[in-house]
Amino acid sequence: MAVARAWSVAVLGVEGRVVEVESDVGQGVPGVHLVGLPDTAVHEARDRARAAVVNSGESWPNRRVTVNLSPAGLRKQGTGFDLALAASVLAGADALPKTPLEKLVLLGELGLDGSVRPVSGVLPAVLAAVAEGFTGFVVPHANAAEARLVPEVDVLAVWCLRQLLYDLRGEPWEESAHPPQATVEPQEGRAAVSSGRLSVATDRDLADVAGQVDARLAVEVSAAGGHHLFLHGSPGTGKTMLAERLPGLLPPLERTEALEVTTIHSVAGALLGDYALVERPPFCAPHHTATVPAVVGGGSHRIRPGAASLAHRGVLFLDEAPEFAASVLDALRQPLESGQLVISRQRESVRFPARFSLVMAANPCPCAVAEDDASRCTCSAVTRRRYLSKLSGPLLDRVDLSVSMRPLSRLDLAYGAAHAESTAAVAERVAAARARMAARFAGEGWRTNVELPAKLLRTRFRPEPEAAAVVEAEFGKGRLTARGMDRVLRVAWSLADLADHPRPTADDVATALSLKLGVLSR
Repeated sequence: MAVARAWSVAVLGVEGRVVEVESDVGQGVPGVHLVGLPDTAVHEARDRARAAVVNSGESWPNRRVTVNLSPAGLRKQGTGFDLALAASVLAGADALPKTPLEKLVLLGELGLDGSVRPVSGVLPAVLAAVAEGFTGFVVPHANAAEARLVPEVDVLAVWCLRQLLYDLRGEPWEESAHPPQATVEPQEGRAAVSSGRLSVATDRDLADVAGQVDARLAVEVSAAGGHHLFLHGSPGTGKTMLAERLPGLLPPLERTEALEVTTIHSVAGALLGDYALVERPPFCAPHHTATVPAVVGGGSHRIRPGAASLAHRGVLFLDEAPEFAASVLDALRQPLESGQLVISRQRESVRFPARFSLVMAANPCPCAVAEDDASRCTCSAVTRRRYLSKLSGPLLDRVDLSVSMRPLSRLDLAYGAAHAESTAAVAERVAAARARMAARFAGEGWRTNVELPAKLLRTRFRPEPEAAAVVEAEFGKGRLTARGMDRVLRVAWSLADLADHPRPTADDVATALSLKLGVLSR
């Protein structure tokens, strides 16, 4: 007996780190000792592994077993090390050949009956191991499609530990002779999305929305440039309907974007079905009771992505935004500016991508009486002011488009929807605008106008002089901050792209300005 080793991956945030699982089976009091900063779930792996090995018809070594998880200074979390631990111990006891394990990365949780259960974070784990030169992977059968999203890797999907042992020994495995044990869906990370609706596609049509010409334009501009949007108005005016149709206007994710989004969903345990690649922009709508960790990410033991990261490259919708806690709303200021979230704890710091389009919707007051029937409103002026003041100035300054939606008339309901443009028609214009952005930003690393650096807005991408004078005049009057002026110029570029203008015109800038000040000036 000697030291044997297997390989696994520790996932921190959306980044993985290859971990060497060394097992020494030697003299001493029988027992299993884990070293290398394992958390509680990893400590419990020794009991799961022992039961799984015995119930798979193998013998667990009745000797002193020391398992080292290297690098020792890196915290190991989760149940994904079970398979590697069991294989390395059996190899250390000479019950398995050591050579096949040298180039394999093993990921999976063991059931007491020997079944191999799915785990979260398989995609970032495979990507990290590939970067270290590994090409062979053993994963739970339920995670196989996720692992195979990475090109040029050899994936062995296993139902149970016995199947893996047969493969490592070069013996034929017949599923009919050894039926796979039952598996369960991964639960790890589900709490991150339990506070709201998460979807990756929508079949809702923009033609369903009657009237609201200004709001429809704002939604189209938001889709084209990735801009943040605030819809304000009475109940029943279509705020939620418009927000839910915004993802349908967005073009499909490019391959690199799709892998990035799928990685986040993998870490959160939010991948559904057969773990196919997320190819449509996600739509996430957390409930207004959601906490800061649920929205921006966090956790007391393991830091997981929240709704803001799950909406990466898609839409984050806050319905009845003033009902959210002020701490939740202000926590979004960082990703709105930088496109990422950095969450720090005592022992670690984790970065999550969070480049989403924020859509907020709000009624004019808590009682939500229609603005054309203000006589029924029971809210005082102080109550109304306090209600909307939950949306802080710094947060609203980061919102590009603000639209006050008027109550619908009978004419809107009778004829508006019949003449409204469909999602397909608007999406075609959005796709053309995105193509113009891609050509303009080729080789720069930006995808949409909302990512354009402020410095370049005033130099390389400065609009025509008479157009720039429009927004500079409002800045001089104090109606815009420097950040607000930059956001108006970015919206003007999106309007120019939709209209196929080489540079924003004075009309583009004036329209962008009215969309920025639509609610804030009231």
